[in-house]
Amino acid sequence: MEYSIRAIKADEYPLLDDFLYEAIFIPEGMEPPPKKIIQQPELQVYVSEFGKKDDHCLVAEADGKIVGAVWARIMKDYGHIDDDTPSLAISLWKEYRGLGIGTALMQDMLQLLRSRGYRGVSLSVQKVNYAHKMYRTVGFAVVSETQEEYSMICRL
Repeated sequence: MEYSIRAIKADEYPLLDDFLYEAIFIPEGMEPPPKKIIQQPELQVYVSEFGKKDDHCLVAEADGKIVGAVWARIMKDYGHIDDDTPSLAISLWKEYRGLGIGTALMQDMLQLLRSRGYRGVSLSVQKVNYAHKMYRTVGFAVVSETQEEYSMICRL
């Protein structure tokens, strides 16, 4: 599959709401939550007023549309490490998963953050989410865990 990766444009920021919803991991057999769940404060930290100094986002385009996004910002989210380490979120439309696009987005974001002088980036992932294997592959390591989630960091 042919795709390209580029920086998000300001007029595309509203798409992050859709990708935030898509980033919510739904275990097999579970009913997806209503889309309004992204309005909860603990999820709004990922997208609210996106575009500030420490906000970075790359998107993947394929088939003439944006099919995935990876974004990072300094926020007090589930994967928060400290006030100098951005936290990361990533999602792709279901039909574009498993094709290497997510890994490429992650690698490009890590390079972008490294070039901007960040020393690390963090995330949180549910243990049952298969994506934690990809995170390990691109350089993330578990720094803490609960019964259900890993907090991971990639040193840049």
